[in-house]
Amino acid sequence: MKKLFFLSVVHLFVFFCVSESVKATIYEVKPNTPLDTIAEVPWATLQPGDTVLIYWKPTPYKEKWVICRQGTASLPITVRGVANGSGELPVIDGNGAVTPLNLNFPSEQRGVIKIGSANIPADTLPKYITIENLDIRSAHPNYQFTDDGGATQTYSSAASAIYVEKGENITLRNNIFHDSANGFFVASSDELASRNILVEGNYIYDNGIVGSAFQHNNYTAAIGIIFQYNRFGPPKTGAVGNALKDRSAGLIVRYNWIEAGNRQLDLVDGEDSILIRNAPEYRKTFVYGNILIEPDGAGNNQITHYGGDSGNTPNYRKGTLYFYNNTIVSTRSGNTTLFRLSTNEETCDARNNIFYNTASGTNLALIDDTGILTISHNWLKPNWRISHGTPTGTVNNNGTSVQGTSPNFVNEITQDFRLASNSAAINAGTNLLADVLPVNNVIRHYVKHQQSEARPVNGVLDIGAYEFGTASVQITTTTLPNVLRSKSYNQTLQSSGGTGAITWTVSAGSLPLGLRLDPATGKIFGKVATKGTWNFTITAQDSLNQTATQNFTVNVRLFAGI
Repeated sequence: MKKLFFLSVVHLFVFFCVSESVKATIYEVKPNTPLDTIAEVPWATLQPGDTVLIYWKPTPYKEKWVICRQGTASLPITVRGVANGSGELPVIDGNGAVTPLNLNFPSEQRGVIKIGSANIPADTLPKYITIENLDIRSAHPNYQFTDDGGATQTYSSAASAIYVEKGENITLRNNIFHDSANGFFVASSDELASRNILVEGNYIYDNGIVGSAFQHNNYTAAIGIIFQYNRFGPPKTGAVGNALKDRSAGLIVRYNWIEAGNRQLDLVDGEDSILIRNAPEYRKTFVYGNILIEPDGAGNNQITHYGGDSGNTPNYRKGTLYFYNNTIVSTRSGNTTLFRLSTNEETCDARNNIFYNTASGTNLALIDDTGILTISHNWLKPNWRISHGTPTGTVNNNGTSVQGTSPNFVNEITQDFRLASNSAAINAGTNLLADVLPVNNVIRHYVKHQQSEARPVNGVLDIGAYEFGTASVQITTTTLPNVLRSKSYNQTLQSSGGTGAITWTVSAGSLPLGLRLDPATGKIFGKVATKGTWNFTITAQDSLNQTATQNFTVNVRLFAGI
């Protein structure tokens, strides 16, 4: 009897697991097909595991919508652009966009794509949502749209390409956010904080409002947010917002390229959310492995602001900014200031960074005024200053800085900020603090652009965002051709760098049924009998256990293009 009961429970468990996977549906938005507009996607009834594929077309999709549904950790709801053969992403253009009649949600003027509250679909807390491979643009008060009632509206000055009003476990990957008031915006409040946001591999540029300092390429407030492998470009000409402005708890900024903006980093108080301010993660912020570039004349001369800007100083971060293995390059003809720490209760530990300014060393200052800064094993020009004014803060210098006229990059003119073989930054770093290990160890490099690779392990850490040494393994194949059903398929993945033999594996997802991957050669071969779309991740590993990964999408069709 007990055995029968056990088997029934097992069968019931299998039934529910199978039922959950069977429910997942792929919706393909594609020109000249029955589903040729984004409006026809059943946004109000999406289920865990559902995937919306939006195919590139020569003209933009002038459509806007809300996502107010829940996926799960194993079955997220995914909205994915499918590029054309030249790698161009589908364009979602907010200028003149139309909201579907079958959706109804507040704050339409805040974004092209909104993740958050709605009337239709029924309101919920959006969870486990992924948006990737889309070019989303033109949520700006210069532009108008048509709402679900047919009325013409103008975007607000707080609009953004993607507006996360509320959400948990949200991933934004490999998108382009531009020509908007804010490129990307995440909101939180005293009642509800957005949580667990991953922003990776995106290109965020050309945002802001001319003459205003209140809109930014990025403006976020959440509990648990990671920025990695992103490229932040200059804001709109004449706009004076920041590159990355954040009011979060549990902030990690790593392996990004951040160029221009009033400040590159503006990491301030969670003024709108007591939940953020009370979170234990609020007091620790991690910034490492980034390239921060300050062009001449790019607004404020400060690179990083940490603490607060609301004027309500008890709410400021009043914790520690861990700032390590970054490469800062300032081409300002005048003064550059590395850190503004808002009060003397904000501290920063800065180690293993390259602080390079093309002007004389006397034009570089460590702090603006207040705060406690500890520096160790950084590269600077001689004659740098504590401050350009009369500071009331404290700088603790253990005398381990490396000084010279140039860090000796591979090619400063082309912005190749890897270390040349004669760089004094090689093997000149120091160990990281125990507080950052192991989760925030510096283990990768930024690769131009919006990519990363494993950082070589060569004993003593080098100073800066790049480690000199044997190039890490990279997968140079970025796309695979589609498959024709019942036809032979033969493609060989390519790699560069690494040491010794490369071993290939499928590390996530699965190949189309009938295809195999040769682990020794990287060849994918076989015949497929089932039509469909497969998403999978390939990992290449060298003899030093350095790895690289690449995501692929392969469609199996009856005939070419069908």
